[in-house]
Amino acid sequence: MKYLFLLNGLFFAGLSASAQDLSKVFKVLNPSVVTIYTLEHVYENGSSEAIQALGSGVIISNDGYILTASHVVHSAEVVMVKFLSGEIIQADVITSEPTADIALIKLKKMPAGVNIARLGNSDEVAVGQQALIIGAPFGLEHSLSVGHVSALTSKNMVIGGEMVQFIQTDAAINHGNSGGPMFNTDGEIIGIVSYIQTQGGGSDGIGFAVAVNTARELLYASPSIWTGFDGIFLDEVLTAVLNVPQKSGLLIQRVASNSLAEKMDLQPGQYKVRFLGKEIWLGGDVVLSVQGITCDSPHNFATIKEQVNSLQPGKSFEMQVLRKGQILEISAEK
Repeated sequence: MKYLFLLNGLFFAGLSASAQDLSKVFKVLNPSVVTIYTLEHVYENGSSEAIQALGSGVIISNDGYILTASHVVHSAEVVMVKFLSGEIIQADVITSEPTADIALIKLKKMPAGVNIARLGNSDEVAVGQQALIIGAPFGLEHSLSVGHVSALTSKNMVIGGEMVQFIQTDAAINHGNSGGPMFNTDGEIIGIVSYIQTQGGGSDGIGFAVAVNTARELLYASPSIWTGFDGIFLDEVLTAVLNVPQKSGLLIQRVASNSLAEKMDLQPGQYKVRFLGKEIWLGGDVVLSVQGITCDSPHNFATIKEQVNSLQPGKSFEMQVLRKGQILEISAEK
């Protein structure tokens, strides 16, 4: 059945809800989606407590690699993956990028009867197109929610010299969806579910997925942080709020052990706050320039990354940072 709509004097034929049947698409995609259960121990005041967590993921290769959210598996001691058939197989965490909230895990063995999901191109995603999310909200495994792409944003996050791209959606996302795939109607993965903005603790129709191109770049093309740190880009408004003496910079979040950043004594954040719907760390260094290149815009970091990668061993890597109100020059040999 079709309906006619009048818009600006023109008639458009719209399909009824029954014509938008996604059952066949869901049937093909569903076997590629998994439920992830994790276990970790939290130690406090001399005692430990076992914490269990729930999330989702999607199989992307015949040798058992699964994309999921970093916050689902990053600190897990045990990762168990449950399939549509009910079979449960243990997995290892291969790569995890906490700030981008993206991780790659690998099954101990590959089960039979699963489908491999295809990675799409998130650069081609447009506001208004349909988005399909499959996961385990509140433990209700292999649940489908459907919505649209509401917006495309970076949230000012820079990791590995690249901007982290997010896809905003109005599709229902709840606890347990984290790490699950966002598909387009062609059955391609365009994002990995990360978090929601909510006032009541449940889905308010504002959810975010890490764009699959970001996941591909961070986990495959450059699987380790380029100099051992990640951070949040500060624009003119944020630098004014934080009293940074220039109109842009990079607020350091984390510094990896045994990295070039640690050799330089780059200082990570120390105070956790909520910002733009996510937890960030304040109190760390603000990078003002790298190799003489001012951090004027997020796009400068691609140039900076190229220069750092081209440095020969033994050559000096230099930064100008703001630390506790003072501008410092720091350096280390690559």
